[in-house]
Amino acid sequence: MPDQQNFDVAIIGGSYAGLSAAMTLGRARRNVVIIDSGKPCNRQTPHSHNLITHDGRTPAEISALAREQVLAYPTVRLHNALVTYASGRDGAFSVGTSDGQSFEAKKLIFATGIRDIMPEIPGFAESWGISAIHCPYCHGYEYSDARTGVLMNGEMALEYLKMIRNWTADLTLYTNGPATFDQAVRDKMLAFGAEIVEQPIASLDHENGYLRTLHLTDGSLRNITALYHRPAFVQHCPIPGELGCELNPQGFIKVDEAQKTTVAGIYAAGDNSGAFRGLTGAMATGTTAGARLNHELINEEY
Repeated sequence: MPDQQNFDVAIIGGSYAGLSAAMTLGRARRNVVIIDSGKPCNRQTPHSHNLITHDGRTPAEISALAREQVLAYPTVRLHNALVTYASGRDGAFSVGTSDGQSFEAKKLIFATGIRDIMPEIPGFAESWGISAIHCPYCHGYEYSDARTGVLMNGEMALEYLKMIRNWTADLTLYTNGPATFDQAVRDKMLAFGAEIVEQPIASLDHENGYLRTLHLTDGSLRNITALYHRPAFVQHCPIPGELGCELNPQGFIKVDEAQKTTVAGIYAAGDNSGAFRGLTGAMATGTTAGARLNHELINEEY
């Protein structure tokens, strides 16, 4: 028979949002299990930035210290496995894992993140999070004044270019095919010095994820140091949807200001429920979910 245990809260996902929620609930003396498969989305990223007291540390170092501190609270347990199903209702949820374990919990927090859909360009996925990047606040300083590309099309490319221009003037927009913006947008891009290349990208040369050369389909080469891109994404975990949690038009789990989903007893935190992907944002939403969930339990108990 599987080992079954009862908890106040099961947290699915043990990265920054999940650990922050667990610490808040552990300090509230709640019995919590964190279930984590050990594959955070930033595992390729060499260093984390824009996080005071930890600026420049590796994601693994930060996570290891966070786990050590969270698990110092005696009511918090970590279980390393992949969640394969969840069922039930508010006050009586069941969660099963890939190793045959079963957990019962009054409430659930999904901190499961999103899965980026990589463009079908050889070399891109290997460089993702290293020199193929999405967030200038996380990575831009390290590529200040570098030869930089932006892989994007459409009118929103103008706003992205304007932002990246703050870190470097050596800026090229790669539309990876015919541009889909009008002449007025093109003129604005050219006005602040951006080059526009519509020739599709064939591949990216890199060394251990650090970009060196961009190959276009016409055979021409471009030296490049950093390439910004905002990839499409899907929810990393399908289970919230299977339980009835609604998604918003952007594809994130729909939550209110307390990080509550549209299903009673289920909260979501981190990348799966908001567009801000910095570590501080994940931690903030995890803390919010933990605190507001604890208040919900208190109100149900008294």
